[in-house]
Amino acid sequence: MEKVFRRRLTVPPKLEITEDDRQLVKNMQQQYRSENALMRQLKTAGLEGLSLLTSNALASRPTCVTFAPSRIHDWGLFTLEDIKARSMIIEYIGEICRSTVVEEREQRYLKRGIGSSYLFRIDRNFVIDATRMGNSARFINHSCTPNSYARVVKGNHIAIYSKRFIEAGEEITYDYKFPVEDNKIPCYCNAPNCRGSLN
Repeated sequence: MEKVFRRRLTVPPKLEITEDDRQLVKNMQQQYRSENALMRQLKTAGLEGLSLLTSNALASRPTCVTFAPSRIHDWGLFTLEDIKARSMIIEYIGEICRSTVVEEREQRYLKRGIGSSYLFRIDRNFVIDATRMGNSARFINHSCTPNSYARVVKGNHIAIYSKRFIEAGEEITYDYKFPVEDNKIPCYCNAPNCRGSLN
């Protein structure tokens, strides 16, 4: 089987934040503050039992992110605002499938040249497939020195959290932690401690 290597794009290490990006962040922050004020009013009125009032990370204000050309691989996910350490960045969304179904899909994806890079294992039985349907979290690239990590929350959701402070314009990365195999997938993260392969 012939291997196809893609040319890496020459892009700056950080995304340039435009005035439109800053305005988007301000608008989202204002909307979040308004929604919080409404929730406080509802709680004071004695309606705290409503399910919409349950506070959890998945329901909190989303972090402003965008996808753009990456130095690591094709496209990457970048933050438009500073992110504090241990903050939820984004939920990895896709179709939740049984492992047996995903094995068949993976073979079809490989035959089509898509690969299996949008498959995210929740546990032994279930996988999130973001190949055909998903959000921008599927553009997060691997790094041997990542600035974020993935965590299974609420049973079948995967959330991406920051490991450290992430500056606006920085690419969001995590360690894919692929199982060790003989057929190595090259790593292009360029981290000082790069392992050379994803698996």
